[in-house]
Amino acid sequence: MPDYKYVILEKDSVEHIARLTINRPGRRNALNDETTTEMGLALDDVAEDDDIRVLIITGAGGSFCAGGDLNTLKGDDPGVLVSENSDDIRRGFRGPHKMILGVQRMEKPVIAMISGNAVGAGFDLAAACDIRIATLDARFMVAYVKIGLFPGFGGTWLYPRTLGSLGKAAELLFTGDFLEADEAYRLGFLNRLVAAEDLEATTMEMARKIAAGPPIAIRLSKLMLYKGLEFDLETALKMAAAAETITLTSQDHDEGTQAIRESRKPIYEGR
Repeated sequence: MPDYKYVILEKDSVEHIARLTINRPGRRNALNDETTTEMGLALDDVAEDDDIRVLIITGAGGSFCAGGDLNTLKGDDPGVLVSENSDDIRRGFRGPHKMILGVQRMEKPVIAMISGNAVGAGFDLAAACDIRIATLDARFMVAYVKIGLFPGFGGTWLYPRTLGSLGKAAELLFTGDFLEADEAYRLGFLNRLVAAEDLEATTMEMARKIAAGPPIAIRLSKLMLYKGLEFDLETALKMAAAAETITLTSQDHDEGTQAIRESRKPIYEGR
């Protein structure tokens, strides 16, 4: 495992759960170039580890992620965004895009464990996760419009899909207003809204429940959940038949049906 500077990756092969923490609490976990690179590497690590079935992403020090590091944008910290060459700037998004796609394309479910603010790229990262659990004080902001920027981390694709409303996505994009936790929960952006002292337990309960499930079926379900946004119904049905053929012939399916007959909990091995 690489020696990370700005992220912490913890893996529990017994519970099959990994945790990836953005570890820049002094900057409210703002993302600089090195942090997004490390996030991409850590996501690759988790994706390739067959012992891990669920990933939790969180931030250190009571904040999820304050977005892009303004010191980088101002040129006070090394970063491609201060280049005067437009091609250099465009290529500089490869690391951030690898991070967002690493979450979205990962075959394993990803849970965002959110406290404090998720702003700009932090909002995008939370939106890229499959499930979001947050504290009552959590707040979300597009933020880019506040400094004359476009959401370069995929927000215009992510917000309408996760907020369930094109109109609400437009409002947040155009105004830069905060989305408070209670409204985010009402809109369905948040799966759970809990007191700060319950965040860890609630997130782990969800992670353990998913980790105990059949990995093949869950992996295919995540794939089709997002690919289904691009398909018509007929194509989706054909893909569903192919996916179900895989699960019907799996050992996990045999284990699941046998466990029902024996009135016990199944033990899935992802085969």
